[in-house]
Amino acid sequence: MLAIRLRRVGKKKQPHYRVVVIDSSKTPDARFIEILGHYNPRTNPETFDIDENRLGHWVGRGAEPSDTVRTLLSRSRKRESVQEVEAASS
Repeated sequence: MLAIRLRRVGKKKQPHYRVVVIDSSKTPDARFIEILGHYNPRTNPETFDIDENRLGHWVGRGAEPSDTVRTLLSRSRKRESVQEVEAASS
């Protein structure tokens, strides 16, 4: 089974994460199949970029996002919809 989850990169005490597709039975540091995006919790507001087309491709093939990735996706989609409403009202 495939999983879409975060993989930590970056220096000590400076976390930065990649969103990757990986076999769910492997460790988080194992070889991944594809990088879908990245997440940086240290910026204000936090940065979460993901390729929606590739995400849909992998979900269609049976990959399941982890709880954290699912939360980040819903948070970023809410933020985008709020920005669209603000832009439309200006």
